[in-house]
Amino acid sequence: MTDSEHYQKLKLELRRGVLILAVLAELREEHYGYSLRKNLMTKGLEIDEGTLYPLIRRLEKQALLTSEWREEGNRKKRFYRLSEIGEKTLEKLTKDWQQVESTLNNILQ
Repeated sequence: MTDSEHYQKLKLELRRGVLILAVLAELREEHYGYSLRKNLMTKGLEIDEGTLYPLIRRLEKQALLTSEWREEGNRKKRFYRLSEIGEKTLEKLTKDWQQVESTLNNILQ
């Protein structure tokens, strides 16, 4: 494995947990998959469909999201939003993230 491949693998691991927090935070407002991905990309977080959709399904299976199918523009779309458990989890994870970020900033300085 080259240095570049090794770096890319580590970078991917670093992003994995961040993606969960970002998706939960973005789903405080209702989105369907494409609009969620577009909003995250607009805010600087690129995520491909092959990563996003399995993540959304996993979060829904864990009862952190709710979803419903609706017709919009002659197409059926599945809209997602944080559940009550998801809101509480996001609040706790945000506090945890802030603590980790603060600690890591102290270590990196």
